[in-house]
Amino acid sequence: MTNKSLSTLPQLPPTLPRLPEGLLEDLRSMIDQTRGVIASTVNAKLTLLYWQVGVRIRTEILKDERAEYGRSIVSTLANKLTLDYGKGFSEKSLHRMVQFGALFPDEQIVAALLR
Repeated sequence: MTNKSLSTLPQLPPTLPRLPEGLLEDLRSMIDQTRGVIASTVNAKLTLLYWQVGVRIRTEILKDERAEYGRSIVSTLANKLTLDYGKGFSEKSLHRMVQFGALFPDEQIVAALLR
């Protein structure tokens, strides 16, 4: 670096101003609490989405009498969804979603569990 490029860098004050007592801790607490709420909300919404996907596949495709046909449809769905949304929608994941929907067939139960 040349002397000329050093002069274009912003200059920091020799000493940083002192923060008001407790400000940094309060801001950290606010940020951490908000992040926790966001993570909890996202997890709840994803869980409900996975349940809805599982129920939809189970009721529309995997009707007991169409097991082999249903498996090939799930495989096709998994391939297409994985291309669009990533490995969270793999065939194995879709089967887990179907199991989840079968285990908890009532959406109100799932919603209550999420709370």
